Amino acid sequence: MQDSKRILVAPLNWGLGHATRCIPIIHALLAHGYYPYIASDGVALALLQKEFPDLPAFELPSYKITYAEKARNFKIKMIWDSPKVIKAIAKEKKAVKKLVRKHELKGIISDNRLGVFYKRVPCVFITHQLNVLSGNTTWMSSKAHQKIIRKFDACWVPDVEGKPNLTGKLGHLKKKKKNIKYIGPLSRFEKKENTRVFDLMVLLSGPEPQRSLLEEKLLEELKKYKGRVVFVKGKIEEQQTHDTIHREKGSLDIFNFMQSKELESTINQSHLILCRSGYTTVMDLAKLEKRAFFIPTPGQYEQEYLAKKLQKQQLVPFCQQDDFTIDQLNRVDSYLGLTQFDTDVDYSILFKAFSKVKENSEPTSSSLST
Repeated sequence: MQDSKRILVAPLNWGLGHATRCIPIIHALLAHGYYPYIASDGVALALLQKEFPDLPAFELPSYKITYAEKARNFKIKMIWDSPKVIKAIAKEKKAVKKLVRKHELKGIISDNRLGVFYKRVPCVFITHQLNVLSGNTTWMSSKAHQKIIRKFDACWVPDVEGKPNLTGKLGHLKKKKKNIKYIGPLSRFEKKENTRVFDLMVLLSGPEPQRSLLEEKLLEELKKYKGRVVFVKGKIEEQQTHDTIHREKGSLDIFNFMQSKELESTINQSHLILCRSGYTTVMDLAKLEKRAFFIPTPGQYEQEYLAKKLQKQQLVPFCQQDDFTIDQLNRVDSYLGLTQFDTDVDYSILFKAFSKVKENSEPTSSSLST
């Protein structure tokens, strides 16, 4: 592989969404003759290693992000954890510098990893949060995030620029900045006309302990559900597990995780999806034009905003985690469901960012040895 084609792709390990939306980016890089290097940590890294076992992969310092058990403590927990996140970002910067120099990388794509940046190569930042919602401190968190984005050569927003769009005020500023490019919603999936196999699909993801708390609650509620259910826990482990529970009211198939092809097929075969309102999930369900019911992660402002926005547009209903009962699913019939945007991403134009030679560019290992 040509030296000029090596690109680092590094998603944030915060649930699975950042990693899964990098999958179509990695496929596009390969299709255009680039050679992706993968870097992350935790379940995000594990997922991408399962999807791309032949690509080089590296572990980055973990931000060690966890959620508070109670929604009201979400912001306090984030503030409390911020020193260790800042420390991890500093370590991350050093690790990225070493990777660039050792492997002669010629570009970086960071999906919300704040320390994955090196000034001597072209760097792209992927985010749908130009505005970071944090309650009464939104103005401060948004300004801080925008300041970080400005140091990157380009910021790719996975949404459409005009209206209607999926992100609303999350992904749109009152005054657009010059390094921002809207690349359309990203999804690793394709819509297929399949025979319905499952009446309900439960799709979980996200940091602990909230993922486990919702799993426990839903498994209890599903005892009252009539129909065939497939339940994907979103736990990335070494081997896939599958258990089937036969009930008088219908069967329940439980998986710890699914890889992309199986997940795509199963969602296409399911009538209704019950899940979090994370943005990557919203993009996937829009691509597959599915009906859904959302339960936003308690205290996570972004998911709560998206859930309220889509309910207000009469697309997808939602309720808070503590309020969910299986009867809530009856509301879905009065909503329209999600539909995809007809957007074609011209990756050949996007990837031109990596053909630019920056001043004081990093010398290659061969030139260092002369």
